[in-house]
Amino acid sequence: MNKIVCGVDVSKGWLDAHVEPSGAVGRFGNDAAGIADLAAWCQSHDVELVVMEASGGYERLAFLLLWELDVCCGLANARSVRYFAEAMGFLEKTDKIDAAMIARYGAVKQLKAMPPPNAAQLRLKALVARLSQVTGDLTVQKQRKSAALDAETIASLDEVIALLTRQSRRLEGEIASLIDDDPLWACLDRAFRSLKGVASRTVPRLMAQLPEIGIVSNRAIAKLAGLAPIANDSGKRSGRRSVRGGRAGPRGVLFLVASIVAKYDPHLAAFKQRLQAAGKEKMVIRIALARKLLVILNAKARDARKQFANAT
Repeated sequence: MNKIVCGVDVSKGWLDAHVEPSGAVGRFGNDAAGIADLAAWCQSHDVELVVMEASGGYERLAFLLLWELDVCCGLANARSVRYFAEAMGFLEKTDKIDAAMIARYGAVKQLKAMPPPNAAQLRLKALVARLSQVTGDLTVQKQRKSAALDAETIASLDEVIALLTRQSRRLEGEIASLIDDDPLWACLDRAFRSLKGVASRTVPRLMAQLPEIGIVSNRAIAKLAGLAPIANDSGKRSGRRSVRGGRAGPRGVLFLVASIVAKYDPHLAAFKQRLQAAGKEKMVIRIALARKLLVILNAKARDARKQFANAT
């Protein structure tokens, strides 16, 4: 039996809704009052699942509040929805059309509800994101200082660098405390850092941006990180299998950390040497090392989760 799905197109100020298959439409404000009206409207139409795209953070309030109001929600990939709309013959793009396409995509794809993360997971994600911003700003200010010649400019940059350094240390301390206070996260932290080369900053970024680690299969986790080769075969042709999609944040971390771990871990070092001996391109080696490291970390996380479950 097909579900009754409500597609919601999210913008900064509005939530445009379309119910599939009835075709009912509505527009609500993207605030607490509007979201409450949307929840009541969905319940009046017997909606079983609300589907919305990830829209740069504008969807977060609606996603969380709808769950609090007992309305199940799921998220759809915006690019996949756009491809689906074009395949259905909708080249034009309006809020109403987008809402309808999201609803139809959710119904055809048979998307499932995606419960929101708990408060600790949300806070960890926010702290890690802010630390990344501060670190980036700190790098920029240091580069400007290295190019500055005027004493007054250098003094001004020193003040900014000192402020950003204090914020960076404070954020690192809050993240460390958050992980230490959670028994499961502390267990995962020890498991990840047992691998030489995995630094203290790496662990919270993986836990914040890739919370499925240790829960899903190696193939699934590689696909989530955009490190799984995509088949490109047709008939007798066997095309080049490249990687695409996935989460850029953890992928970038894995690229960097894998090259460091390969200096200390004999298995990863031997794997790298085999690829080099086979004449593989540098980028191919880089991707393969990152995927290999992710598989190792996924196995460590899986074992740590089992040990934690057995202990409790």
